[in-house]
Amino acid sequence: MQLPDIESLRCFAAAAHHRNFRKAAREVALSPAAFSDRIKRLEDQLGVRLFQRTTRTCHLTPDGERALVHAREALEASRRCVVAASREPLPFDLVIGTRFELGLSWLVPALEPLAASQPERRLHLYFGDTDALLAAVERGACDCVVTSARLSQAGAETAALHEERYVFVAAPSLLSVRPMRAFKDAAEHTLLDLHADLPLFRYFLDGRPPREAWRFGHVQRLGTIAAVAAQARRGEGVAVLPRYFVAKDLQKRALVEPFPKAKMSADYFRLVWRAGHPRAEDLVRLVAELRALPLR
Repeated sequence: MQLPDIESLRCFAAAAHHRNFRKAAREVALSPAAFSDRIKRLEDQLGVRLFQRTTRTCHLTPDGERALVHAREALEASRRCVVAASREPLPFDLVIGTRFELGLSWLVPALEPLAASQPERRLHLYFGDTDALLAAVERGACDCVVTSARLSQAGAETAALHEERYVFVAAPSLLSVRPMRAFKDAAEHTLLDLHADLPLFRYFLDGRPPREAWRFGHVQRLGTIAAVAAQARRGEGVAVLPRYFVAKDLQKRALVEPFPKAKMSADYFRLVWRAGHPRAEDLVRLVAELRALPLR
């Protein structure tokens, strides 16, 4: 049985990453025709179809999904062979998936110190909501994801990074007009939140006595933490937000806590990656580095 060559596997992995043969061909410095021919020869050699193609994109077939895992392992084994022989670390890439707010406030500023700690590692960011990010990990578009979502699916490795604490906030100008001293006052206020299946208000509500019936006059769902915080600063409603995200607002009293002694439930940011990832050791090292960087 003839084994696939490393360059063919590299083309296969590039096509799976970009989901576009033309972009993948540029990455591996081949013409589109030569690239397509190499993928076709690999499919013939393996006896399966690896991609379903359209004029603009391509998607892995079920056979392609299975083959990709082993192709990446083979590429990583080849890389380690070269490293062992040369004793010089070779450049490699890691793609980190993140939500917009956390990525901009924490991971973007972290890119420089992370690059300095391991120059051969090139980090890239991939932005999206939680569902899109986890799907990107499954199909190989991301190597890992930073998320506070609680995962139950098999085949994923997770490591805790930072505790995510929350705070119930409102603008002083709003509370001066419509005070909030008890749960009954909620009827006079608008609750600002993300969306129905991810209510941040639960982090406050979980710590309240069961007899309290928090019924707001209105609920406005805004989709992103940044939008919720912006509306809260304008006095458009009350909100539960990550404490790291509004720390400066609290310090400047652009936002205040109506219930400063409230017990808030917490969560954890975690790094999530696919079990059996060929760069698992590098991801574990990344976990330690991210833990050392405080949230902003």
